[in-house]
Order: sequence, then C-alpha cells, then structure tokens
Amino acid sequence: MKCPGQDSRYWKPGAIFNEKCPKCGNSVEFFKDDTARKCGQCGHRFINPKMDFGCASYCEFAEQCMGTLPPELLAEKEDLLKDRVAIEMKRYFKTDFKRIGHATKVARHAERIGKMEAGNLAVILCAAYLHDIGIHAAERKHDSTAAKHQEQEGPPIAREILEKLGAKEALIDEVCDIVGHHHHPREEESVNFKVLYDADLIVNLEEKLKEKPKQGEELEDLIAKAFLTDSGKKVAGNVFGI
Repeated sequence: MKCPGQDSRYWKPGAIFNEKCPKCGNSVEFFKDDTARKCGQCGHRFINPKMDFGCASYCEFAEQCMGTLPPELLAEKEDLLKDRVAIEMKRYFKTDFKRIGHATKVARHAERIGKMEAGNLAVILCAAYLHDIGIHAAERKHDSTAAKHQEQEGPPIAREILEKLGAKEALIDEVCDIVGHHHHPREEESVNFKVLYDADLIVNLEEKLKEKPKQGEELEDLIAKAFLTDSGKKVAGNVFGI
C-alpha cells in the first residue's frame, strides 16, 4: 500500500506547480511527491519547498517510500533520533527519576560541550541518554551498580533501543562502544567519547560535592587533571564557579 499522502489518486489541484531556482531564478516544475529537482538552466538541485515530509523525518522506511532523501532531511532525522532516544530512556527507567534526572543533566552538558568541540551531536546525545542504561540489569544480575557491571550490561540494551528506532548501524556501533566503557577512557579516544565522559564527570562531581564539598584549589586541580577536553574544563569551571 502506498502512503496516501504521496499517492497521486488523492492529489488535489496544485499538486503540480512551479518554483524559482534559488540560484538562477529559472522556473522549475515540481510534482507534489518530488523530494528535490534539478534546475534545467543552471543544474542546481534543490529541495521541494512545499513538500510535507512528515513521517519521513523519522520513519526507517522513508527512503524506500520516497527515494533518496535530501541532506536537509537526513540532518533532521538524526536530530529527531536523540529526542526519541530520550523518550525511550524515560520509558525504560519508568519511575526511577534519579537515573532519568542524571541522564538528562548529562545530555544537557554534553550538548553544550559537543557544540564547542564540533562533535557529532547525534552520537553524543544518544550516548548521553543511554550511558547508564545498564544500571538496572547490573543491580539485578550482579547486585551492584559498579561501573564495570553497568558497562557490561548497557550495550545490549542500548542497541535494542537504537535498532527499534531505526538508527544507522554505524551510529549504533559507536554509541554502544561508548556506553560499554564510558567510565574507562582508552589511550586514544574519539571526540564524541571525550565529550560524553566530561559531561558525565560534571554531573557525577555535582552529586559528590553535595555530600563532600571540596575547597576551591582542590576542585580546580581536579578539573585540570580529570577532564579530557578544554571545553569540558571550561564548562565545569562555569558550573562550579571557578
């Protein structure tokens, strides 16, 4: 069955129209279901300005349904993915508001640091929302929330969530790799890992400092040594008033 919104049997007057090429101003004919067309005069290819992509921005079958998606829509797809991952994280943790709150704070710091470090925000934010997703399984199987058990149990759960949402395999692999060692940096790490590590460290420090405050110099020294990115150090300094 073809999507009714794209089926020509349901089209109304105006389904075929002309748009000016943004490069040369030449008139280009569009059909309602064209995702993009090439200008016959200058060769510039541009997106259909009247097309309602709707479900195509998140549907895993969008490319089969509508053909090759334009770069603008692919970017939107990744942007929507992290929002849907946040929802799945909350569904998974249910009433565990402590873990939901922690993941949300980490994501907020990760987005800020990630922009400063020019990281891949789709990977970074998915990893931020899912980095502790194995904690319930760790408690259940190992009677412990130790980092090694979280890292062991987290990747399969993260993969199941991301596959359900139709994420690309490369993104899934990278997010699961980060989740699987997010407390233990390797000798060589990607910028995406470093951003997540620093964001998680900020939130963990916030939680620890409520119980056991540190003096200014001691905290400043910790930030200088423990963080992996300059942006992480800067954000931590702002958070802790240094």
